[in-house]
Amino acid sequence: MNYDIAFIGHYTKDTIVSASGTRVVDGGACNYGANVAIRMGLNVAVVTRLAAEDFHVVDRLRRLGVDVFALTTPQSTCLRLEYPTSNVDERVIYVTSTAGPFTPAEVEALQARAFVIGASMRGEVDLEVIAELGKKDALLAADVQSFIRVNSNGVLVPEPWPEKQQVMAHLDVLKTDAVEAELLTGETDIRIAAQMIADLGPSEVVITHRDGVLVYARGQFHEAGFFPEKLVGRSGRGDTCIASYVARRLSTSPAEATIWAAAMTSLKMEAEGPFCREINEVEELIRRKYQS
Repeated sequence: MNYDIAFIGHYTKDTIVSASGTRVVDGGACNYGANVAIRMGLNVAVVTRLAAEDFHVVDRLRRLGVDVFALTTPQSTCLRLEYPTSNVDERVIYVTSTAGPFTPAEVEALQARAFVIGASMRGEVDLEVIAELGKKDALLAADVQSFIRVNSNGVLVPEPWPEKQQVMAHLDVLKTDAVEAELLTGETDIRIAAQMIADLGPSEVVITHRDGVLVYARGQFHEAGFFPEKLVGRSGRGDTCIASYVARRLSTSPAEATIWAAAMTSLKMEAEGPFCREINEVEELIRRKYQS
């Protein structure tokens, strides 16, 4: 079966610790992304790895209409996300277990118009898997955290990315946040950083930051702000943003896809867990905040 969009990445069991308390949330870029794309009316697939005890997430996605190709592993990827201050962009992420790396065989037969790679850390999706996806006639997008975040004695930390040029050569869209963009390029100005990243291969660069999203696509910049009425669900912000951008990009321009990504991400941040709102709510927010 040919899909509109396929997400590749681990389900993650996230323990979130902040001033408002401690809670466990079903996370993972594939989970956040699929919830967005299926509600946008697309034909969606997920390739993931997780423990049998967490298959309620697979069942939930399947009930929404997502085709999930899940490999059962001894343990799921479990993360502990600690927010020490009120600044939601300041966090420490601990790794307590992992579901292991994907293999090219897990994606070889899958066909889609777009693939979105959302790994939690380096080693989950390696260059062989990227190269296999690169053979397909499809838009290939990835979140840079999949490659620069490294499990260092149980803590996720950014490290230099030795395969940066090889991976970037396969990508059409790269998503990063402002901090990661500076780590990649040494530039604090996200516009300059976006141009430098595009020079490495991706034709479109999506950068999230505290106030919104910046897209650099084929020599042009597009920007849209975030307008959540309350900020509760920071975790999954970037996953929701890139999923909604790529999903909308399949049928429209980078400028419109940027607005959709910002609007959907704004609504997602009003609650923990994946986006679960109605599309008419996104359209209404766009009318109120993004159309002059």
